[in-house]
Amino acid sequence: MKFIEMPGSVLRRIVQADEIPESTLQDAGIESETVVRVNQQGDIEVRRTASWEVIGGLLGDFQKRVRSATGLDWA
Repeated sequence: MKFIEMPGSVLRRIVQADEIPESTLQDAGIESETVVRVNQQGDIEVRRTASWEVIGGLLGDFQKRVRSATGLDWA
């Protein structure tokens, strides 16, 4: 599966209000430097000590938003 990794600060700019509430991001521990990744299906995963945890997903034209905000492509 391919992903784009980014810091939590970039994820917060990408996420729209109807996708994931701010409280969910806070509860998941998403801070500015938290390592997160998004796969091509829009699933958002947070890096934990020994694993990745799915916390939600992006909707709509998220692929363009993710690539534009990060400058990266799926790898």
